[in-house]
Formats: sequence, C-alpha cells, structure tokens
Amino acid sequence: MTTRLPPSSEETFEPGRRDKLLGRIAVLGTLVALTSWVVFMAPEWWRNPDLSHGLATPLLSLLALQEARTRGSARYLPGNATTAGFTLFLLIASLSILTFSGLVAAALAWSNALVSFLLATALTTLMGAGLTVAAQTSLRWIPFNWPAVVACLVWWMSAPIPPGTYSRLSIALQMGVTRTVIASLHLLGIPAQHVGNVIQLSATRVGVEDACSGIRSLVSCIVAALFISATLVHRPWARVVLLILAAPVAIAMNFVRSLVLTLLAARGYAIDGALHDVSGYAVLVVTASILGAFALLTGKSKSPPPRTLAAPAGVRPTGLLRAYTSFVGAAVAIVAGFAFATQPAPQTTARIPDLDGLLPAEVSGWRVETSTDLYRFSSTLRTKHLAQRTYLKDTPTGPLQVTVYLAYWLPGQAPVSLVSSHTPDACWPGAGWMASPELAQHALLTQPRLVPPAQYRRFDQGELSQHVWFWHLYRGTLVTDVDPFSPFKMVEVVLRYGIRSQGEQAFVRISSNRSWTFLETEPLVAELLTELRALGL
Repeated sequence: MTTRLPPSSEETFEPGRRDKLLGRIAVLGTLVALTSWVVFMAPEWWRNPDLSHGLATPLLSLLALQEARTRGSARYLPGNATTAGFTLFLLIASLSILTFSGLVAAALAWSNALVSFLLATALTTLMGAGLTVAAQTSLRWIPFNWPAVVACLVWWMSAPIPPGTYSRLSIALQMGVTRTVIASLHLLGIPAQHVGNVIQLSATRVGVEDACSGIRSLVSCIVAALFISATLVHRPWARVVLLILAAPVAIAMNFVRSLVLTLLAARGYAIDGALHDVSGYAVLVVTASILGAFALLTGKSKSPPPRTLAAPAGVRPTGLLRAYTSFVGAAVAIVAGFAFATQPAPQTTARIPDLDGLLPAEVSGWRVETSTDLYRFSSTLRTKHLAQRTYLKDTPTGPLQVTVYLAYWLPGQAPVSLVSSHTPDACWPGAGWMASPELAQHALLTQPRLVPPAQYRRFDQGELSQHVWFWHLYRGTLVTDVDPFSPFKMVEVVLRYGIRSQGEQAFVRISSNRSWTFLETEPLVAELLTELRALGL
C-alpha cells in the first residue's frame, strides 16, 4: 500500500490553483474541527486529573507532525484504488461515528464521557483520512510515517475512557494494587488484611481509591510512550518494545507509590493531602523518565534525513482532496446541527403544575420534611420544576417513611431520553445504593386505587432498604423498557420520540422503607395518588 521513491528525483510538483484552494479549505476545516475539540474538552482537561495530559495534546501533535515532515521516513501512498478506498472508508466511518455521537449526546447530554470518547474517535478517524490524502505521491504534504500517525492518535488519547470501561479498569487496578501491597507487607512482616479496596493495618486503614488505582499514570504513560516513540526513537523494533513497556512500567510505579504510602501510614504519617498528590505527580515524572531513558539507550537510526521528493508528472490529487474537503464540511455541519437541535426549546406560556401543591405540607400524625436543595440538579435535569417531600411516623412495627419526588418538563424542554437516563437505576447507585436486579419488575398497584403499572426496584445500603416505584410520563403515556446503560437503546428512544421531544413530561417516584402491601392501607398514600392524577398518574 506504500511506496518509497528514490531520493535522486529533484523535480518538484506545483499544484494547480484548484488544488491549492481545496488544500487551504481542507486545512481550515481541520483546524476548525481541532479548535472546537480543544474548546469542548479544555474544562474537562483542567478539572479532571485523569485527563490533564489533554492540555498538552495540541503541542504534542504539532511536534510529532514537525518530526514527521523533517526527520521521519519519506514514505508516501500511491494514488491508486487501494488508497482511495481506504481514505473513503475512513471518511465514511468518521461521519458515521460522529452522527452516532450526536444521537448519544441528544440522549445523554454532551457532558457524558461516552460522547467525548465517540467525538474523539470520529476526529481521529477524520485526521487519519486527511493524512492519507496529504501523503499521496501527488501531494507529498505530509509523509505517511509513524510520527504522523502519532500526531493523530494523541488526540484520541485526550478523550475520557467510556464510563463502563473506566469502572471495570479502575476496579481491576484497585483490587490488583490492594492485593499486591498486602502480599508485600506480609513479606516485610507487617500484619495487614484487606476488605475490598481498604488495607487494614494494626493502627490505621488505607483506602485504595479511584485516584490511587493508577489510571492516571497508565494513560499518561501511554501518551508519553507514543510521543517518545515518534520523536526519540526511529528503529521500528524499539518503538514496539517501548509501547509494550509503557503499561507495565506505569502499573509497577503506581504499586511502588501505593506501597510507600502504606508503609508511611503504618509508621503514623498522614499520607493524605500534599504528600498524596506530590507522590502521584512524582510517579508520572519517573515513568516518563524511564521511557525516555530507554529511548536514548536504543538510539536513533543512522539514516540521513529524507529529501523532499518529486511527484509523478501528470498526477493530480483533486478527487480525494475534494472528497476530504466535503467530508470535513459535512462533519462541521453535523456537529453544529446537533448542537442546535439539542438546545432546550424557548420557554412557552403553558401552564406549569404546582408540584409543591400536589404534595400535602401537613398531614395529621405524620412529620413532613420538604427538600430544599433540589435546585442543584436543575442543570443536569434541564428543569427547575422539582419537588420532594418525606413523610415519617412511628408505628407499632417500627418507623415508616414515604418519600415522593416529582419533576416536570415543558414541551421541548428536554428529550425523553434525557429524562429516562436519570431514573433510580442510573442515579441511586452513585449515592451508594445497591440494586437488587432479581426484584426489578413492573408492578400493578391496585390499592387504594388502580394506577398505571409502575416500574419497581429495591435498593439496599447496609442494613437500610428502600422500595421504589416510579413512572415516566410523556404526553400522559408511560415510557417503559428504557435501558440507561445501553447507548444503542437510548439512541432508539431519541429516534422514537425526537431530539427535543415536543410533549410535556412528568416523572413521579415513590419510595419507602416498607413494601406496597403495607402502604396500600395508608390514607396518606390514597391522598397522594389522588393528587398525582394532575400529572397523568
């Protein structure tokens, strides 16, 4: 698929005016895409320590590109059907991933980590297509070599890991570090045991949290290995070895850090705060230094820098260059279209139900607590129409608690998929509640009156249990069978109800420490269900 032309050719290729114009448009479109990504991700790079390496991504990519043009192998792609087919495949894949990411953003919000990962994948694929165009023998703007590929890959590495993969990787690293530290302590004669990710010492406990799992050093080490392999290493075998070593070195150094901190804790030192953070950054410096030392030891190849090679006479790159330019324009249009479509609709004059008024503020025999901090969820839920009251009383069989939560959305205020992604299934585990999947079902509540089938869950936290019944209503119709953990299922909801969902929505949740068999005879429950008819229940 690649061809290397002899360095003896001195003739230069002068692109025509159309080629130059298309080239400028393509470069401008690519810069717009990259700038948009930087603006989109910069707050997350600055806020999230696991992604802090993203702040250096533009510089790393620029330096790798410079290395590709000045000292990389002068390898170019022939202008044949194979090159054209591969380029078109990358372009189509990029737009497909970009469209899917827009639908996922409509379903889960642009701030979702999966959306960022998909956008980075689409951007990297688009840059790969641009590289295959620029590396044609008829253009020779950028050689097709490893530094040029790295200039594209570092952008992909600047995205967050998808949530599910991140959780599994974090847990695996946490447990691995915990078990290895425990084994090392035993070898040193220090008594210790672990409960989950907590190391129990004789006088203190050390928790191996997400921040200590090593994900930050693992990802940063891989990025460093990519960059070093592109700029300091020219031998292919050394590049392969360097990339293979990156992950083990990062994991080993994080183990050393965790062991040292645990030993300090065993001697009575406070390991939180500055010591914890400084040791984390020290690990990054040491791992990068180890990789850099390996690069210097393996050395560079002694081949002279490549000369600028001539293009074959009569060959014009206009076809693929035009295709790339068109696809870049389409990509910008797709992102702009989804960004506009996912904006909340303008406020209407529709009547908003009085949610607080639907929940009795005083009930004989009950203590009533009204939640006043629900506003902190307004930006996430895209609504300020929220209400929650908890009713408490003592009974001969123990305390009884009933909590009712209500939320309301005007037409076009939020998509159905967004509301469906914030059900108890998705939100309660984040607060420490563990679901009982075997009890998940649809419950037909017939007493004190027949109401639409509720989705029923039971959550446990230590010795506490909560029975939860909830309803999501769109235009008075129940929305059911939505899986907030499946991007494909959420995209189906977007396609079914639309991006803006032009109907009013309501969400009702009743939770209690008792089952419905106990609640159905309570007059309070009958009163609540009567009031909730106003929301379509």
